[in-house]
Amino acid sequence: MLVDAVGHAHQPVAPGTARIVSLVPSITELLCDLGLAASLVGRTGFCIHPAEVVRDIAKVGGTKDVRADKVRALAPTHLIVNIDENEKPTVDALAQWVPHVVVTHPLAPRDNLALYRLLGGIFGAEQRAEALCAEFEREYALLHALPKGRPRTMLYCIWKDPWMTVGCDTYIARMMEEIGWQVWQPPGQAARYPVFGWSDELARAVDGVLLSTEPYRFTEAHADALERQVGKPVWLVDGEMMSWYGSRAIAGLRYLRELAISGSGG
Repeated sequence: MLVDAVGHAHQPVAPGTARIVSLVPSITELLCDLGLAASLVGRTGFCIHPAEVVRDIAKVGGTKDVRADKVRALAPTHLIVNIDENEKPTVDALAQWVPHVVVTHPLAPRDNLALYRLLGGIFGAEQRAEALCAEFEREYALLHALPKGRPRTMLYCIWKDPWMTVGCDTYIARMMEEIGWQVWQPPGQAARYPVFGWSDELARAVDGVLLSTEPYRFTEAHADALERQVGKPVWLVDGEMMSWYGSRAIAGLRYLRELAISGSGG
């Protein structure tokens, strides 16, 4: 059964017959890595990988400000969306005339295995999906072969003005858990992406700070200034490697292994 994140079953289609619009940057990259670039007729402006392929695919707006008229003009058979990244009212409106809407929502690194198989199964790319699964499993095994470091509590920053972090129920948090790092989130807040303020109490509660390069473009200058302010180690981390699922997650596991090694002495 090819069942998506909201329980909808999907039937396989004959290879080369689908017309796909992807509203999810990491899924667009995954579809290309599954050998399905020729079936992609639309993407968001944030779908930037692989650059040499996606530049020839029509843009339909952003992940949250989709141009319905542009989508409709492309006459897609399939729309691929994500629960976190796309607005439900927009998806519901598009579903009125797109025959098939595939909803994704990976919450942990190993959810990528089912994601590869779901999309590979729907679009006739089963062999490539299994190859990606094997690549993922190799990187996952190498990550877990590392000596276990001490548990750490880390603040992962995704925005400033206002400052925002990630909650425990996010893909990023579960990536960090793979190397024994627990995300800090404001006490009493259950939001997935909570706002917080700096304080001496916060600085005492964390072992370090991670500044992500996306969605806010934190730089080494931000990291240096913040390290002087809070008196704890501050690392600039690649936001795509930490938060993108799909095929990017394979490189993400490798990046996580390097991060664990580099941070093991801090």
